[in-house]
Amino acid sequence: MTIDVEKDAILEEEKKAREEIVRIGKSFFDRGYATGSAGNLSILLSDNKTVIATPTGSCLGTLKSETLSKVTINGDWISGDKPSKEVIFHRAIYQENFEHRAIVHLHCTYLTALSCLENLDTKNAIKPFTPYVVMRVGEIPVVPYYRPGDQMLAHDLGLLSPSYKAFLLANHGPVVTGETLQVAADNLEEMEDAAKLYFILQGSEIRYLTTDEINELKG
Repeated sequence: MTIDVEKDAILEEEKKAREEIVRIGKSFFDRGYATGSAGNLSILLSDNKTVIATPTGSCLGTLKSETLSKVTINGDWISGDKPSKEVIFHRAIYQENFEHRAIVHLHCTYLTALSCLENLDTKNAIKPFTPYVVMRVGEIPVVPYYRPGDQMLAHDLGLLSPSYKAFLLANHGPVVTGETLQVAADNLEEMEDAAKLYFILQGSEIRYLTTDEINELKG
């Protein structure tokens, strides 16, 4: 009986994870955060061994629960459609920090535009001028440009995973984590809004937060 209860709980968790990916993927697409077949989402299940992710070439606006990719954290394809080649860096992030339970990677306009700028601070792509990004994700390191799906993306993100919640891939876009997929999505949207404000404020004198103000937000 105990085994049956545990099995039912696992199946229910996976069902909810699939539904959440479909719901949030459609929300991103409908509101213009994702276009075409760009971007990918994933959730690490509570066994810390299994990842549900968006398949290769899929549109976030038309995802189907039953065709989402199911892979092991080590990369074995269990079921569903073929996983995106970028699942490799999702897995690397999870492997190095189980506090990250979900990941959003999009090519949203303003963060991707930011990722294309020269001379970004590689330790923190968005110098704080509002409290909200600091409160939600803290510093956002910049990962050097690599071809999408390159093993080096996974390598670099894996190294950064224990210390950061969000990352900016040079000439590519953001990768954002969360305790849930909804939290990761909210974190992404706060970052995208900050990037938008950054471009709006170009040519103006910006009052950046002081070190003491930033430390207060982290406390």
